[in-house]
This record gives sequence, structure tokens and C-alpha cells, in this order.
Amino acid sequence: MVRLLFSEVDPEVCGLTPRRVPVSPSVGSKAWIRVLAAALAVWTGLPAAFAQEPVRGGTLVAVLVPEPGVLSTNFDVGQNVSNLSSKIFDGLIKLGPDLTPLPELATAWEVSADGLTLTFHLRRGVKWHDGQPFTSADVSFSIQEVWRKFQPRLRTALANVDDVRTPDDYTVEFKLSRPAPVILLALNRLQAQILPRHLYQETDILRNPHNVKPVGTGPFRFKDWVRGDRIVLERNPDYWDTGKPYLDGVIFRIIPDAAARSAAFERGDVQYGSVFPVPLSDVARISSLPGLKVIHTGYEAWGTTLGLEFNLRNPLLQDVRVRRAVAHAVDRARAIQTAYHGLGKPSTGPVPSAMTPFYTPDTPQYAYNTVVAEQLLDQAGYPRKADGVRFSLHIDGIPFTDDTRRVAEFIRQSLKRVGIDVEVRNQDLPRFFQRIYTERDFDLALVPMSATVDPQIGLERYFASSGILKGVPFSNASGYQNPELDRIFEAAHVELAPAKRIELYRQFQRIIQTDLPALPLLEAAFSTVYSDTVHGLAVAPDSAVESFAGIWLSSPDANSKSVNR
Repeated sequence: MVRLLFSEVDPEVCGLTPRRVPVSPSVGSKAWIRVLAAALAVWTGLPAAFAQEPVRGGTLVAVLVPEPGVLSTNFDVGQNVSNLSSKIFDGLIKLGPDLTPLPELATAWEVSADGLTLTFHLRRGVKWHDGQPFTSADVSFSIQEVWRKFQPRLRTALANVDDVRTPDDYTVEFKLSRPAPVILLALNRLQAQILPRHLYQETDILRNPHNVKPVGTGPFRFKDWVRGDRIVLERNPDYWDTGKPYLDGVIFRIIPDAAARSAAFERGDVQYGSVFPVPLSDVARISSLPGLKVIHTGYEAWGTTLGLEFNLRNPLLQDVRVRRAVAHAVDRARAIQTAYHGLGKPSTGPVPSAMTPFYTPDTPQYAYNTVVAEQLLDQAGYPRKADGVRFSLHIDGIPFTDDTRRVAEFIRQSLKRVGIDVEVRNQDLPRFFQRIYTERDFDLALVPMSATVDPQIGLERYFASSGILKGVPFSNASGYQNPELDRIFEAAHVELAPAKRIELYRQFQRIIQTDLPALPLLEAAFSTVYSDTVHGLAVAPDSAVESFAGIWLSSPDANSKSVNR
């Protein structure tokens, strides 16, 4: 048995995780702090003297767009749900700056010599927000009754789990049918949010009232939700990470209008926002304003591509020539300039370029060419009629931002040039989810596809036959089924040789770019906007959805006055 034991000491200073530094056990506490500060300086490039003592108190005000329907990624993996729920829930592990699994609710884990048993040792003394103890029974329940049934990313990541055993309250054993090294990368607070068994057992899990009034173990507790206005979290006084969080609370303001969000940042009414907190047209201007900062890091673990999904239940779209014609009709480089103000780049396939080493550009491509598009449509048997129209379609863009709506309009105009009449339908997020994933009442759908840290976790759900899940957002909406691709996915699940596993996922990219059940359009550049009074932002590939446990405000009293005015 291989034992991977991690120290209980969390090497964080001011919320930033430095590189590990070996320290002799004889080093005193003050020297230890100096070593950590020096390590922080190496990681951030800042002098160690700039390390500041965190200030306690104050309420951070953040923007949240759009308003979510539930508050757990077990039921909706959208970025808005991720942003908020990551403050309420912990994971068994967390991801370090280099994607190394680090302890969170699990303090240590072991992998058996044959790779078929994965044992986690849980942190003792952790309480749910309602005061009940956190135990291995909660983990087992979440795996068996929640993650494997409702969480689209975890269904594939946990495919090789045959059984879950709990020999005691603080030990969880995963019994695997085949080795599955990807599991560790999936068990973080973003993907694998553990639910309290005592509140969910023997209930209708999808309709449990705690889906909108969550009870977690994280640094902040749910307090209030004023629909259409704000969601309020308060400090968890019993948080297991002693001394944290530093904030008294977090208020997520729901501000649908993008221009209003920019104005709120400029007035100081909000201090933090991620993904698309302001219009892309405002990013450069906001970054130049005194008191505000803009960064583009913390999204590396997302690997998000904006994709155009085809509903293959529509006879018109079952012909691959029609799908390829749509691909040729859309000038993606121009779409990025028009809708995203140049902040992004065209996609070459379902795996984004930042996801090395899985990414390959060696896939079929569809250059912008309206002549080829029209030829394909003619060959498919859809000539222009007297009015110049070949046929009509609807396009539904996920209502996260105005930028997605602009992409939908750009596609409408592009397809009109080749004789396809497209109606853009706008709706709120719940209606979008219902229409696309439950009713299947769509032709074209603009959806962000997050690859996360591994294709098995993030991308299979969009293309595997097992990902056709009614009512589950961000799953296989197109209805695409390909037995050859399913076999490739199955082979990748058990392949331990990295080079062979990588090649399997490169085959996947070529198949998708050939069959085109979805057209990967562009890789967007996300932004985080925050006030210079906000300190302690984490440094990690998923820090855009960090827990806020290490965040603090340099002027908490002034900030509280801003919140209350």
C-alpha cells in the first residue's frame, strides 16, 4: 500500500499558497513565519516585507450573474452556482497551484498496491453548519445517492467505483473495479460537494429545501436569499480551519444589467466579481481606474469553450453536411472581435488549448467559407426557395451575459447569408435549462463547455451516451450517441499509461470535429475584478471559485458602511 500523508499545517500566508519549502522541525515559530514569507515572495514575485497581517471583520460585497436556481453544484455546475457554493461547501481535497491534490476534509489518503482501493482519512471535529458532526457516512451517502446519480461531471469520474465502505466515522474506502487515477482530481469543493446525510436521507433529493438553503461545512453559512436582489452568507464561527474566515460575511448582489455592474464597481458598492463581472467592452477601462484591479488567472482548471450544440433529434440537423455548413458559415475570429472585444481565440476542438497535454490542433477544421457552406446545404437537399430561405431554426443562448446574446445574434446574421433563417430566443436561466435539458425544445444552443482539469471529468458528459440525462444541466443535450466514442471513453477510464490515455482523448477530439454534434466556437478570456481593499486572494488553477476563507479587507469598517448605505 502506498501512503500519501499530508501535514495538518496548511501552508498559506495571507490566503496565497506558496511553493512547499522544507523546514527543519527545530526551526522556531518566528523563523517558520519568515520562511513562509520568503516562499510567498518567491511565488508572487513580491518582497517578503510586503506580507501583511490579515485584518478581521467586514463584509465583502460580490456580484453574481445570473441569479442561480439552486446553491449546490451537485445539481447545477454553472459558474454562478460554483462561485457561491464554493464558500459554503468543502471538498475532500483542494487543488494546489500545480494541480497537486492537497488536504481539506481529508487529511490523508492511501492507494493500495493494485490501485483498487482508495482510502481517505477524514478530518476530526468538523461540524455541519447546523452543528451536527461531519462523518464518513456523509461522504458515502453523497457518493452513492447524489454524485453518481445527479452530478454530470462525477458520473464519469466515479465510473469505476464499485462500492464505498466506512469502517469507522473517519475512514472512507473506495473499492474500484479498475484503477482510476482521475478520481483524486475530481474530489474538490467545486466538483464534489458533500451533502449532510441527516438532512437528505429518505427525501426527494432534487426537491429537498436545502438545495436553496444549503448546509455545508465551509467557511461561510447560508443566511438569507432575497430573490432578485442578493444572497447573504455569514461567517461560520465553528470552521475547522482555526482563525478563518477573516470576513464577517459575504453578500452576493444580483445585478443582471452589465452596465450597472460596472457602475457599482466604480462607486465602491461592490468589491469583487469573477468570470464576466463587467462588460468585456469595459475591462480595459475598469483596469485603469484607481482602486480597482483586473486579473485573468484562476480559471486554468475550468478550460471553458463556448460551444454551439446541435439538437440531433431534429431531422434537419441529423445530416452532418448541414452541421458542417453551419460551421463554415460562422467567422469565429470576427465573432470574437464583435461579441468578445477580442478577448478570446477560436477553438480548434472540444479540448481547449490551455489543457495540455491533452490538447491537439490536429483535428478537422471548418474555415469560414460561405461558398462551401452553400454547396453543402445544396448537397444535403435544402436549396434556396423563392424567398431565398432554405429552412428555419431557433437558437437559444445561455443567459449568463450580454456577450453570449451577441454571439447568438452574430450566428443569426451569419446563417442568414447562406439561406438559414434563425430566430434568437431569450429567456431566464431556469427556462433555458428546462427547454434545453428537459423538454429538448431547441435546435441550436450556445453553452459553455468546461473541460476542468481532465477530459474525463469535464468533457465526456457532453458527448458520451451515458451523458444523455434528462433534466441535468450541462450534460449531453444534443442526444449524440457514438458506440466507437463510448469505447474510447471506457478505455481511457482504465488506461494507466499517460501517453496512451492522452492519445485516446486526442482520438476523441478528432471524432467530435468530424461528427460535429457540437461546434466548439471560441475560448473566452475570463476576468476577475476586485477592489484594492481586498487582500488574500488565493493562487490556484481554480481560485476564481475559491472559498474566501483567506480573504480580508484592509478597511472593513468603511466597507461595512458602504454595504449598509
